[in-house]
Parts: sequence; structure tokens; C-alpha cells
Amino acid sequence: MSKFKIRKKIIYIRKKKYFEIKISNNIVDNLRAKINFSKNKIIGGYFPINFEFDCLQILKKFYSKSYVISLPIIKKNYQMDFYKWSPDDPLTINSFGIPQPLKLKKVYPDIIFVPMVAFDRDRNRIGYGGGFYDRYLEKISQIKKCVTIGLAFSHQKVNKINVENFDRKLDLILTEKLM
Repeated sequence: MSKFKIRKKIIYIRKKKYFEIKISNNIVDNLRAKINFSKNKIIGGYFPINFEFDCLQILKKFYSKSYVISLPIIKKNYQMDFYKWSPDDPLTINSFGIPQPLKLKKVYPDIIFVPMVAFDRDRNRIGYGGGFYDRYLEKISQIKKCVTIGLAFSHQKVNKINVENFDRKLDLILTEKLM
């Protein structure tokens, strides 16, 4: 099935099957055990839209444990960068209707929670088709090692995603069944 058809189908299913997931207080410790990272790491996330898995709860748990957290700011030419953010900081709405931080301090996350429309067992993902995350993950890989963790509902899993040269495989995918 083409990425376009998968995207359309899974977005429809995600909207119908959306539910809020309560993130436990030990999520930070569980993730630290899985991917072995220390307190001085910068965590990148996203503001959920269109019935996406809510990353903000996880970011707030990391923030409460004194981690630096960040959100992306969309730029021209399908580019983005991450900027330091705290849950108390104001947000502004970008041209896509997505809340993002006011530009304060650009950071390079060590761990990025990545939104997705669909994923397969090989940790491939489909986003909305703009390539923002694929471009950013390529760019940051030239600067530092960054662990990528996809967040999705289990019903977003598909059998196989046809991968293209620019697609970036994720290091880990978490669903509500693995929280």
C-alpha cells in the first residue's frame, strides 16, 4: 500500500480510536533503564495534533525530574529546530496551526520523541509527508548521537512501510501497551 493510502487510512482510524493515556510516574525511570541516559540529557518532544499520542505528559514527567525539555519550531523549506521549553512557558501558533515555543534558546536534543501516523515492526514510520523529522534527524546526526523514540497507539501499526532513501528508522517505538 502506498504511503498516501496508509496515511489516509491510519489517520481515520486514529481519530475514531483515540483515547487518552495516563502516563505513570515511573516512565522516566523505565525509559532511562531501556536506553541508558543520564540527567544532563536534553529531551525533545512535540505538541500533539490531529489525535496524536500525547507527548506533553511525558515531557512534563521529565521536566519534573529536572531534565531540559524542548519543542520544535517549524522553519522555511521544511526545516525545523528545537528550542528549550518548560510547561510554564507561553506558546505561539505556527502557520500549520501547531503550538510552538517562542524562540529563546536553540538546543540539540539527545533524545527526541517523534510523532507518527503509522509504523511497522522494523521501526519505520510515516509522518504527514512533509519530511520535517527525517530532515531534522539527518541534520542532528551530523552534530551528535540522538536517540529517537516514536510514540503511537498500537492500532497505528501496519505490516510494511515501503522505505525511501531519505526515511529515517527510529531507535524505539512505544505504544500504550508498552508504557
